[in-house]
Amino acid sequence: MRLLTFTSLFPSSARPRHGLFVAARLRELRQRHGFDAQVLAPVPWFPLRGERFGEYGAWARTPAEEDWQGQPVAHPRYLMLPKVGMAWQPDAMARAAAAWIDRTGARFDLIDAHYFYPDGVAAAALSRRYGKPLLITARGSDLNLIGRDGRARQRMLDACAQASACIGVSQALVEVLHGWGVAAGKLHVIRNGVDLDRFTPQERPAARAALGLEADAPLLLSVGNLVELKGHALLVEAVHALREGWPALRLAIAGEGPERPRLEALIERLGLGARVRLLGPVANADLPAWYNAADLFLMPSSREGLPNALLEALACGTPALASAVGGIPEVLGDAPGAGELLAERSAAAIAEALRRWLPRPVDRLPARRVAEGYSWANSAARLATLMRSVTKGVPHA
Repeated sequence: MRLLTFTSLFPSSARPRHGLFVAARLRELRQRHGFDAQVLAPVPWFPLRGERFGEYGAWARTPAEEDWQGQPVAHPRYLMLPKVGMAWQPDAMARAAAAWIDRTGARFDLIDAHYFYPDGVAAAALSRRYGKPLLITARGSDLNLIGRDGRARQRMLDACAQASACIGVSQALVEVLHGWGVAAGKLHVIRNGVDLDRFTPQERPAARAALGLEADAPLLLSVGNLVELKGHALLVEAVHALREGWPALRLAIAGEGPERPRLEALIERLGLGARVRLLGPVANADLPAWYNAADLFLMPSSREGLPNALLEALACGTPALASAVGGIPEVLGDAPGAGELLAERSAAAIAEALRRWLPRPVDRLPARRVAEGYSWANSAARLATLMRSVTKGVPHA
């Protein structure tokens, strides 16, 4: 079967950490189930390549076509006006993709789209144009945030009507679509996976030594973009609240984003410069060492789909304290010893949970057992079955 994977969430040479979970799912389909695939990952046009332009410059540096770890990827350009172009974005993406398909004569049997808006809406236009079945995967903020806009929500519903099946990476996302009126028979839960061979428990002293960390200081870890919804400021405040009872407590935050200046100012104001580290971007290959070095993983987000960082931490055997949002309760809600759902999203609730967990000896087995239920192999097997069912009887390209 030939797939056309259509998504703006895919890694590139300019943004190598972007959309790694989509690449991992597709790699499993190709390697384990013999699927062929072409990735179309459109990027907005921008004229200047400099790093000072941030994400805009990275778009400009993205090659028109490239090979990503053996996977062909094309990046057609489309026009998007910042802040005002959201309503036009799906149509612009679809036009750019159709021009590439027509120019190259690309052939495919199924469109595999990730992220409902704008990607899924654009993919629905391609499905109508080329008469091919369509799967759309919801991943979190596409429904939970963009779906608050009535016009965007209606366009996503129209895309659902065009699609042969709609997938949520958590039951919570499927329930959102069902609440919008999408028929239950069209909805499927296929959760994200985790690489259980790369993210695996290691000896904590060795992990800390490799990272140059103190051997005995309790260490908290958070991984995610430095944006308000991730709740990093709450973690800093919780560490401050525990400064007397846990004077050796350390917090490391891996990620980059617009909240960095605010977090730096907060750390300085609270006098936590020696206890809280902003690590900046951490290469995916280096994350297992950080997860294994940590005593606890923290994720006080205001919204999530099914966060990969949570699964990675659990796969390394690191217990997690996280908000009860999105698919997180499906992972931690009935997993004694693997972590805890925070009573509320506040610094006080985080500090209270830490007081319960920090005195405990780290037991990596319960967390690892939870993660073992989320292998990419299981996810890909379910997805392959669904893809074959929706293309049954459809002539292949």
